[in-house]
Amino acid sequence: TVNSTSGEVSGTGYTAGGAKLTGYAASLDGDTAILDFADPSWANSTITARGGVIYDATDGNKVRAVLDFGADVTSTNGTFTVQLPAPAAATAVIRIA
Repeated sequence: TVNSTSGEVSGTGYTAGGAKLTGYAASLDGDTAILDFADPSWANSTITARGGVIYDATDGNKVRAVLDFGADVTSTNGTFTVQLPAPAAATAVIRIA
């Protein structure tokens, strides 16, 4: 699947395409390789979102992970932060067993 900004969330303080993930860390948890990143955030934003994707802009925008927040999450003139799962074999957002 390829990421597209068509139908993407919009709002004050948000730029189409999202944010570049930073704080990359790779590690092993037992026999599972895991990746972790800093939680992306948008300051002074008004956004409502149900989920998001992590995609590789260097590889044709291929989607690497889909996030479901479980319900709509909203910021109103505040900081919208996506709290990525804990970096462990059972929970990391990207893991290879």
